[in-house]
Amino acid sequence: MTEIGHLRDQLLSDITSADLPALEEVRVRALGKSGAITALLKTLGQMSPEERTERAPAIQALRTSVSEAIEARKAALEAAALDARLATETLDMTLPIAPAPQGSVHPVSQVMDELAEIFADLGFAVATGPEIEDDWHNFTALNIPETHPARAMHDTFYFPDVDGEGRKMLLRTHTSPVQIRTMMSGPPPIRIIAPGRTYRSDSDATHTPMFHQVEGLVIDRGVHLGHLKWTLETFVKAFFEREDIVLRLRPSYFPFTEPSVEVDVGYTLTNGRRVIGGNQPDGWMEILGSGMVHTKVIEACGLDPAEWQGFAFGCGIDRLAMLKYGMDDLRAFFDGDLRWLRNYGFRALDVPTLSGGVGA
Repeated sequence: MTEIGHLRDQLLSDITSADLPALEEVRVRALGKSGAITALLKTLGQMSPEERTERAPAIQALRTSVSEAIEARKAALEAAALDARLATETLDMTLPIAPAPQGSVHPVSQVMDELAEIFADLGFAVATGPEIEDDWHNFTALNIPETHPARAMHDTFYFPDVDGEGRKMLLRTHTSPVQIRTMMSGPPPIRIIAPGRTYRSDSDATHTPMFHQVEGLVIDRGVHLGHLKWTLETFVKAFFEREDIVLRLRPSYFPFTEPSVEVDVGYTLTNGRRVIGGNQPDGWMEILGSGMVHTKVIEACGLDPAEWQGFAFGCGIDRLAMLKYGMDDLRAFFDGDLRWLRNYGFRALDVPTLSGGVGA
């Protein structure tokens, strides 16, 4: 019993004078797997019932007092450390607040990312091409006649020089030349979208000299108009994030597709505002043009139209942004007005995903 008393006095003395690292050493020395108190507890199994009745309470009391002393000393040391830290740390309430995050993702860039995410899920790759084109890629290869109004000076920005083959150079009027370059760069099957800047001599509330388009192209065997309709329905439902989307296909004419169809989407009137969607539309709004790729376009790219068929579609990215996010003037897209950008812009970390919502 005298041994237990001396051990208790020694441990309590060490605990009283210990700092945090030394306190941990005392704990291990006393209560660890090879500690002094642990060794005493192990001897209880070797004692007779009479000895155990006499010594067990004293050993348990030693263990309890040492454990409580360690916890109390640890709490006191941690409280003292916190007080010392608080005494040295001050906050100047007169300092200005931290500046708010600046900058945002432009709606056009946001919609481009949304389109890439949607069509990637459908197996489409993103293709790009030069914005300065020759008239063969921009017009001739797309079956646009020499007399077509789109070639006129009032609609197309031409350069005064020609290329090495004597072709006129221009700012591309659509992203369709990317389709031509893709078909000529490798064998089918092809599934691409081609977003990018395009240029036409036009300017009003819904037109600007520079705007953004996205075009889609599929070339494969056995492709028909039903594939086009399903692709467009899937795209529009994902983009507007609604299942109650109704599309209407109307016959039309484009030189590079045959048959050609204009695509309208149904809208409902809500508080005097057109809202895309609704199983019972109040009206229709044109959103894109499409059709089956013309056999002459396929031939111009060196492919056999008897073997390869395809469909193409195109629409304005700026217009899609206006319809989805409620903007009424295209010119504001390019004014650089910070107030407009703060209102319609997107946070940089809000990356569009199909699982989280493309319009997050």
